[in-house]
Amino acid sequence: MDSIHLRDDQYVLNHCTKYLARDTGTIVEPWRFPVVDSHNEDGDPNGRYRYNDVTFIYDGRRQAPANVGVIGTFAKIYKPIPLRPVRFLDEATGYFAVTVKIPKGELHYYKFQVDGQVVLDPINPQRTRIDNGMEWSRFMTHMLTQPINFERWEYDILARLTVHILPFQTRDGENFLKRYYFTLDKQRRTTELTHAYRLDNSIGVVNYIDGLLARDELHRLIDYRICLSILRDVLRQRQPGSIPSMIARTVYVELYEQMAKNDVPDWDYERYYSPRFFLQLLRRHTLTGAFSHPKYGGNNAAIGWAFLAERYIDDETGQTLFAWRRAIERPFGESVEYLG
Repeated sequence: MDSIHLRDDQYVLNHCTKYLARDTGTIVEPWRFPVVDSHNEDGDPNGRYRYNDVTFIYDGRRQAPANVGVIGTFAKIYKPIPLRPVRFLDEATGYFAVTVKIPKGELHYYKFQVDGQVVLDPINPQRTRIDNGMEWSRFMTHMLTQPINFERWEYDILARLTVHILPFQTRDGENFLKRYYFTLDKQRRTTELTHAYRLDNSIGVVNYIDGLLARDELHRLIDYRICLSILRDVLRQRQPGSIPSMIARTVYVELYEQMAKNDVPDWDYERYYSPRFFLQLLRRHTLTGAFSHPKYGGNNAAIGWAFLAERYIDDETGQTLFAWRRAIERPFGESVEYLG
């Protein structure tokens, strides 16, 4: 099968040792499974920008199965892909694994087939219920822009708030963005910006936060659910009859300043104790999206890094103090060693 891309036992065990091999049986950072990693294949140097390696791992140490497979929407749904036993010093470890090459920017559902019985991934906390009522485990590859957690009105509120956090709304920031996008050639527009958003459009950062809350920051999803509901109620009182996307900018500016002071009239403090804490959480997630590695769905085309490179210049040499291109691989940077 062309999509199978081998990762050796040492690679699998490195992840298992860090997150699964605990005497207490506790799983550390379970959102890391399945392992979504950069793809690197001989003969296709740009393949890592189109694909991810997704490694499915099944822990069979307590009750060793004879056969383990994985079915999912990334392949023929009812044709299991077999997982192989993972060994160490030629001894069985109890783990089973397989790595599949999957395009970036996709959301998929899957289950394990263990000795003929179909089960959810017991490690991965991401699960979803599809239209027929069946529950599946879920994962996403890098650069996904498809909504996962938020409804339309939640997107609208977050987009309006993140505008005040991003540093690109100033005159210098706007001038930079215009120059940057104007200088992109046609090929870069169609390749680097395929999955993307412009940094002067805050909805792109909201897409990043949406994905973040599905994995790394899953424990913070409840904060967003509660606070966005409270914010909607506050906005309805301040401008009745208007939907979040149409409410006046001055209303959001005032609301943002009040959240920063932790003093928001009509805020339901019994449901959530601190609007300032939520604003700080939102600021952290927003800035991470603007300046993280583009493979994670933020900082598209490395525009955030280019902004910093232009902003921080050595007065004596005239050279940037943020020479990120030397450390980052193509198509963003120049490094031939770093593989994302």
